[in-house]
Amino acid sequence: MKKEAITVILAGGVGSRLSPLTDHRAKPAVPFGGKYRIIDFTLTNCLHSGLRRVLVLTQYKSHSLQKHLRDGWSIFNPELGEYITAVPPQMRTGDSWYQGTADAIYQNLYLLTRSDAKYVVVLSGDHVYRMDYEPMLKQHVESEADLTVACMEVPKSEANAFGVMSIDEYQRIYSFTEKPEDPQTLPNNPDTCLASMGIYIFSIKALEEALEKDAVCPSSSHDFGKDIIPGLIDGERVYAYQFGGSAGRVSQDAYWRDVGTIDSFYQANMDLLSYYPPMDLYQKEWPIRTYEQQLPPARTVSSPVGNEGIFINSIISNGVAIKGGSAQNSVLFPKVKIENAAVVINSIVFESVVIGEGAHIENCIIDKDVAIPAGIEIGVNPKQDAERFVISPNGVVVIPSDYQF
Repeated sequence: MKKEAITVILAGGVGSRLSPLTDHRAKPAVPFGGKYRIIDFTLTNCLHSGLRRVLVLTQYKSHSLQKHLRDGWSIFNPELGEYITAVPPQMRTGDSWYQGTADAIYQNLYLLTRSDAKYVVVLSGDHVYRMDYEPMLKQHVESEADLTVACMEVPKSEANAFGVMSIDEYQRIYSFTEKPEDPQTLPNNPDTCLASMGIYIFSIKALEEALEKDAVCPSSSHDFGKDIIPGLIDGERVYAYQFGGSAGRVSQDAYWRDVGTIDSFYQANMDLLSYYPPMDLYQKEWPIRTYEQQLPPARTVSSPVGNEGIFINSIISNGVAIKGGSAQNSVLFPKVKIENAAVVINSIVFESVVIGEGAHIENCIIDKDVAIPAGIEIGVNPKQDAERFVISPNGVVVIPSDYQF
């Protein structure tokens, strides 16, 4: 089955809600968890699931993403029919960029039809989760489905951000509404809804016919959730696959996050600092792959005046040097330096940031290549911070890359 499948990863969205982290990079290329990029989780799932023909559809600000794919994911042998290939917009159907998720696939449909694949796995490149796609593909084949949609249970209070579905006892979907105002709840639980994860497996003939029909519909927004799935439910075999069950080889932590806002991105990083993290990065059968520079080990060292370099409950990456400062409940990416008496608390610090002597950083995300001046306080005075930086609804201060104080 896996040899008969081709995978398409949608990685071209603007990611405006994650600004300023996406001002100079695509959302899937945003750093995450101390050493990864967001797209590494989807690509790792493909790798361990045995999906070895992968097309990554890029679009906006794609240079850093394409560089990451080249440096970290040139691991398959094309002579064996295996590849991870970045596909920029080809504009084969007109002079416009992608008009929606379905249009992105439609504009590259020729790559799928000439691949001789029977099944098309459609994934998003900007979600953080671990999943074995093989059981889902197996269910799709055994049920003779035209489309299978991965789903999970979410609270009704959050369901209006998702596509919400209803299913029968055979897992067949009989209704699907994208971002409903009043979501349909589960029959046995009025507080919970069944939500789409944006993970689809199509039989290629059904996909081709649906995209061709959608492309000529003047009222369509060319989106899978809004147009394609609702249009298939009545006439085709559309099934749900429930995420987080016992099938598959990955530990069933059932963790999935759309890190599309500053607050959701911040919280997903903070989740990794829990005593029992909701997503297990340490499962040896399912390691998350990424590109890593050759850097010296992280170290703590006392300052010349005797202050100890310390970190508490934090993720510390290679090349980090804490020189008489401290980090607490924070995520530090490679080559971060924390100088004497500087304090970093509840923060995410990207690559090559220097925290100056005596600075106090709290509840912040600091993008790469920023030098924090000595003695400065950020995350302590919201009114003062708002004059210079973006502050999320939950009070997270974001300092953009290369910011000059």
